[in-house]
Amino acid sequence: MSIKNKRARFEYELIENYTAGIVLTGTEIKSLRNSKASIAESFCEFNDRSELFTVNMQIDEYAFGTRFNHRPKAQRKLLLNKKELKKLHKEIKNGGLTIIPIRLYINEKGLAKLHIALAKGKKLYDKRETLKDRDNKRDLDRIKKSFKRR
Repeated sequence: MSIKNKRARFEYELIENYTAGIVLTGTEIKSLRNSKASIAESFCEFNDRSELFTVNMQIDEYAFGTRFNHRPKAQRKLLLNKKELKKLHKEIKNGGLTIIPIRLYINEKGLAKLHIALAKGKKLYDKRETLKDRDNKRDLDRIKKSFKRR
């Protein structure tokens, strides 16, 4: 089970990656195991006690949950080392950077993990450049493939 944020690399320039644990309730982890989640519109922010939370992460309600089911768009606490948290908090305060989730998965031990990245937003011309590079690479691969057939 792996849920990716496909737009992250297009919208942002990724500077540094981290792997964080997530604090979840019982029905949330059951929904994650069924791949009922989305991190496309989510981002991370610090609260007043310097704890890191993910905002706008959608985890659908568990189908067999009772009245104790979770809220789909609740803020969820991320678990990192103090050193990493201090470094991220300092980088965010300096300005121009944000923290975005890249990939949500469950590891071998059955724990939910979230790959997050310190990122800088791309300008419109950077996005165009990315699209142009991708098209050029695709055309080049197509030409190489046609030469191999001959």
